[in-house]
Amino acid sequence: MTTTAPPALSALPALTVRAIDPAVHRALLVRDDADRPPVRSVDESGGAPLRCCLARAGAGERIALLSYAPLRRWAAETGARPGPYEELGPVFVHDGPCQGPAAGEGWPEGFHGGQRVLRAYDRRGHILGGVVVLPEAAEAGAAALLADPEVAVVHVRAVEFGCFMHEVRRA
Repeated sequence: MTTTAPPALSALPALTVRAIDPAVHRALLVRDDADRPPVRSVDESGGAPLRCCLARAGAGERIALLSYAPLRRWAAETGARPGPYEELGPVFVHDGPCQGPAAGEGWPEGFHGGQRVLRAYDRRGHILGGVVVLPEAAEAGAAALLADPEVAVVHVRAVEFGCFMHEVRRA
């Protein structure tokens, strides 16, 4: 992916931010994408980033830590074959039912606390490139990446741990 001047704001695509789907979340609470049971706990102080609803856990809330393969899930839906680009990593979710973020909620405000890596993937599921951004620039950065017609999906990840945060697609 070549670095070029960012497109004009009017040229940026509208975005769809995607949390872990509620049906996938339910299945992961039985066996995760590493074929293990999740690690269940209580978030005593609150703040764990929940990938099922793109919100922070409240103090005392029951959560589960599990392995998730976001590119594998996207590839199953789209027919892509990411091969060695498929990754498996830890994510927190509610330890029980979650309906996900509210419909049309948009970019998850208050969810991102530190620098983020935005990884751009093509329709095969291969990495085209990426950028590191501050939380306040993440939405515009994802839109700029998706303005490239070769980019099919963008994954937002935490810099400090590399954890998957959520997926971004064109609306």
